Amino acid sequence: MPRKGDRKPRKQVGDVSDPQGMAVMLEAYLEWMGVTNYSERTIENRQLYLEYFIEWAEGRGVTRPSEVTKQILERYQRFLYHYRKKNGDALSFRSQHTRLIPVRAWFKWLARNNHILYNPASELELPRVEHRLPKHVLTQSEAEQVINVPNVTDALGLRDRAILETLYSTGIRRMEVIGLKLYDVDVDRGTLMVRQGKGKKDRMVPIGARALAWIDKYVTESRPGLVVEPDGGTLFLTHLGEPFTRNRLTQLVRDYVDAAKINKRGSCHLFRHTMATLMLEHGADIRYIQAMLGHAKLDTTQIYTQVSIRKLKEIHTATHPAKLKPKDNGKQTDDGKGDQPQRGENGSTDPPPGESSKDSKNDSDADPDGGDRRRDES
Repeated sequence: MPRKGDRKPRKQVGDVSDPQGMAVMLEAYLEWMGVTNYSERTIENRQLYLEYFIEWAEGRGVTRPSEVTKQILERYQRFLYHYRKKNGDALSFRSQHTRLIPVRAWFKWLARNNHILYNPASELELPRVEHRLPKHVLTQSEAEQVINVPNVTDALGLRDRAILETLYSTGIRRMEVIGLKLYDVDVDRGTLMVRQGKGKKDRMVPIGARALAWIDKYVTESRPGLVVEPDGGTLFLTHLGEPFTRNRLTQLVRDYVDAAKINKRGSCHLFRHTMATLMLEHGADIRYIQAMLGHAKLDTTQIYTQVSIRKLKEIHTATHPAKLKPKDNGKQTDDGKGDQPQRGENGSTDPPPGESSKDSKNDSDADPDGGDRRRDES
């Protein structure tokens, strides 16, 4: 019986009996990726997306890479554009781009290794990718609310609290949390060693004293009851004494976010966005955040300068002329540099007798909604 978080086995695609068929060429490509030290996650993703393409191509009578032309690839690209998921939504352009990149890389490898005469994907134009901001970012109070959901009187709840504290304090990725070992936590120095993170790179990141305290409590009180000999040294264990799978950890964190009832959705990456945004709002230099997150390029980290709106909001409030000032009686009014529109007995903003419609138009320009300006316009 499959356990929670396990993936279903994939069905075989392609004809494995044809030495020139797509299935055999795919296996050769995946073997080459393993030999050249591509990460396991990258190999899995490329296999998945290439199997999508192979299944689509064989459904149209194309069984060998040598039979694929540029026109066929463009037809597949149009198929992705018009494809609809089970809920009726289209694939985003980022998803389309993600599915086409492995196809282009595969045909480049096939041509370079003389499995095909030419590369039909060499001139394939990929869709432009949108540069989107994170959908949700937690405030400090919301993050604390989520972290306080686990029942720390229970062994698994204590483990979950330690996991959430680690995510919030360090902003490390899901797979980096799963791969943590006991010896990666340095209490004396207040650091966490991330081994073989994205891009097969090690990095050391600081971790807060509160997160360290919860990790220590978990290791002392909960982990001994979860571990199964021989102990591999993995820091966070499931109730079966095994390391987490990706899907299992995602579901665990998502359940706590939902249980907090903060009207925001997300999982492990939500804490990554939150950590970076809150540090930036509290004055951290963008390059320090880059080092924390393990980004190879500063451009990737600079997205948080757009998410972190607090400083820009303070400057806008302090410098924009359309701001409100308190009256002596405690009510709010405008900055005194213009008359408020006069309201008649019926509540309208028609000009009083003796004023021209031009004056009324000017007032309307100052207050586009034509209503009471006693509101926060900043």
